[in-house]
Amino acid sequence: MQPVSGVVWVLTVAGIVGLLLFDFFVHVRKAHVPRLREAALWTSIYVSIAILFGVGVWIFGGSTMGQEYFAGYVTEEALSVDNLFVFLLLLSSFKVPRADQQKVLLFGIVVSLIARTGFILLGAALINSFAWIFYLFGLILLVTAGNLLKEKHDEGEAPDNIVIRLARRFLRTSDAYDGDKLFTYQDGKRVLTPMLLVMVAIGGTDILFALDSIPAIFGLTQNVYLVFTATAFSLLGLRQLYFLIDGLLDRLVFLSYGLAAILGLIGVKLVLHALHENNVPFINGGDPVDVVEIPTAVSLGAIVGVLLVTVIASLLSPKGQARTAAAAARRSAHEFLDVETDPEYCDEVYHRLLAEEDKLRALPEKQRALIRQEGQLMELLARAHRVHEERVAAGHCFVPATT
Repeated sequence: MQPVSGVVWVLTVAGIVGLLLFDFFVHVRKAHVPRLREAALWTSIYVSIAILFGVGVWIFGGSTMGQEYFAGYVTEEALSVDNLFVFLLLLSSFKVPRADQQKVLLFGIVVSLIARTGFILLGAALINSFAWIFYLFGLILLVTAGNLLKEKHDEGEAPDNIVIRLARRFLRTSDAYDGDKLFTYQDGKRVLTPMLLVMVAIGGTDILFALDSIPAIFGLTQNVYLVFTATAFSLLGLRQLYFLIDGLLDRLVFLSYGLAAILGLIGVKLVLHALHENNVPFINGGDPVDVVEIPTAVSLGAIVGVLLVTVIASLLSPKGQARTAAAAARRSAHEFLDVETDPEYCDEVYHRLLAEEDKLRALPEKQRALIRQEGQLMELLARAHRVHEERVAAGHCFVPATT
């Protein structure tokens, strides 16, 4: 495997920093709600950049490096999509206005990239010093795979971890947002806004995700340059991807099973590699074990295949269709009632809610019956209609178009 020169490292880091700065000054600095076309365009651009970079790695570094990069990138991208579920719950829990969510996500991405770079350097140092670390990484991934099989994404319950609890305890914030500002004045005193709290929550939660993703990519390649670039490119387009597929996230009902299979495969690959390089005294007397290792090409093919099957099965699932429709209606109702204050955008959200309710009514009777049993959802929708009528009567909303 060819070594990577210092010049290539500097140019790569400069390019990634440049993309982040471009993202901030062109898209995020001015708060706005990204439309589907904008999100689709920039997601495709970032994915294309990652693919072209991988082609360059393949051409200049050889097929082995190319396969390892693409296996790492696809795995990290898939794990990032799963992480979007948690981001969605966090942004909903903190009632972040839609137009301000871009800045929160970009901040989380920057914090995550810095933290993961530290984890990557630490992981590389551990691998170079202790061959047995592959056993630990493999165990982490196998345990994570098991947890994914039993993990449920609860629509009504926001994620909670030590980072969020500490932030809530020590950061004194105002009760209301002031645009996308981090500080505001309340009763003549300068205080933090909830925007900073949600940024800490997003960034801290993403750091916790790295405890799973970094061992996963080290299971596919031990080349630090490939680990760093695959991780970085999977994060760079995450903000655009969120706005592109947030309405489809709940449709991916089998994603956790697919990710469990992928992490389980990489975990086994790590353990087999650890056995092949074994120097642990109580395993085979400290001598390497003659086992078959999983080639990178096989890993790449299996990862892509599992993801394709997972996505296709999810999209064809009646359960996924019903779950998507119900979750979309629930989010729009919450956004209309609790988050948005701009009358024009509020009206747009309400029109979207009406369209989503039409989709609920178009579901098969079996799925509609299950949704009708969700008392909280039905009450939420009824409350949204009552509030809209009150706002129209008060002249605070536009009258919805009728067909």
